[in-house]
Formats: sequence, structure tokens, C-alpha cells
Amino acid sequence: MIQPIYLYGSEVLRKKAEEADLGKKEELTALVQDLKDTLAHADGCGLAAPQIGVSLRVVIVDGDVVSDMYDYLKGFRRVFINPVVTWESDEKTTYQEGCLSIPNIYCDVVRPARITVEYYNEHFEKVTENFDKFACRMIQHELSHLDGNLFVDNVPPIRKKMIAGKLNNIAKGKVHPHYNSKLK
Repeated sequence: MIQPIYLYGSEVLRKKAEEADLGKKEELTALVQDLKDTLAHADGCGLAAPQIGVSLRVVIVDGDVVSDMYDYLKGFRRVFINPVVTWESDEKTTYQEGCLSIPNIYCDVVRPARITVEYYNEHFEKVTENFDKFACRMIQHELSHLDGNLFVDNVPPIRKKMIAGKLNNIAKGKVHPHYNSKLK
């Protein structure tokens, strides 16, 4: 079911999400479906459960949305339940990031170039996987949501000052994205 996406200024986006109870498979399967439906409706490439108001460590990414720029992401889809980054490279890369919870703001963000993630997939199987390039970026962006961090927290102070007015407008509800959204 399509859920509203919580916008910048919502408390749920700043909370550290709780571990998902793997014994609650029906609830988690329904949450994953809600994330998929909501993401497809919003035309994004990733979504974390806190962005739909559920403070659990569940994330999805879908590279098809950006496969016109990154053809290697065609068909790249992952569901991460209780993900843990077990390794990250010393090498860093810079990509421009945006976020469905922070509409119409884009900033360059520096993050590790490669990571290893241990997680449970949507079939509740434990997986360890290495990621690089833009897949790595999408995943790191979404995993940050699980710790209450937003991409704008990772930009230089001068850039943050430049976007402060736009962020305040979002927090006051003065933004109208093309998808269902809410503040709380």
C-alpha cells in the first residue's frame, strides 16, 4: 500500500531505528511491500522504513530508476532487513544526492567508495554482499536513515547555510512534492 513519505522536520527521521523482529515475517513482508509500493509511486531509487513513519531497520533500493545514467543498475533491487556495514573502504567518492524526505534539494556528499553489508533479504535469508559505484551510494544513503542521519548532515557548513532556508520551508510544510507526504 502506498504510504505518505515523512518530510524533513519529522521526528521519526531523527530517531535511531530499532532492529526488526525476524519472527514477525507477515508484518515485515507487509512493510517491505509498502516500501516497494511507495517507492514506485514516488519515482525514487531507495526508501527506508523511517521515511514512511516506521522506526525499524528495513531499507529497499531500486536501481532501475537510475539505470539510464548507470546501466549496470538495470534490474538491481535489494531489500535490507537489519543491515550492518561490516567494512568500508578508505577510498571516498563524491556523488550528488537527493532524498524523497527532502524534496528539491541536491548536494554533493562524500562517502566510502565500497562497502560490505551483512543483512537479511526479503526471504529472511542472511546475506553478505559487497557494493561499489552508485549501488554503494544508494545503499549508504538509505542506511544512514536508520541511524537518524540525513544526507544534508554530511555537507560542508557553508553549503548547509546556503540551503537552510529551503530546509526550514520543508519543515514548515511549504513544499508540495508530486507524491503523498506528511510532517509529524
